[in-house]
Amino acid sequence: MTEQKIKQDAIRIGENIRRVRKLRGMGQTELANRLQLEGIDMTRETLVKIERGIQHISASQLRGIRDVLGTSYEELLKETP
Repeated sequence: MTEQKIKQDAIRIGENIRRVRKLRGMGQTELANRLQLEGIDMTRETLVKIERGIQHISASQLRGIRDVLGTSYEELLKETP
């Protein structure tokens, strides 16, 4: 069974991930590596596509990013102007 993807429309999940990641002083490679250590299938290339809004994010990827960045779903899912 394929995991459902979360669409990025009015909610700019990728932009929110990038903003929080940079606030934490973490690079894309480091975040992708830490997600892989947590058992989340994520490459740097996938993260780049998610942050740019080119690729949808899965629920497990979103949960992993939330946990690794030490943030909340509210912060990652909030609407951006």
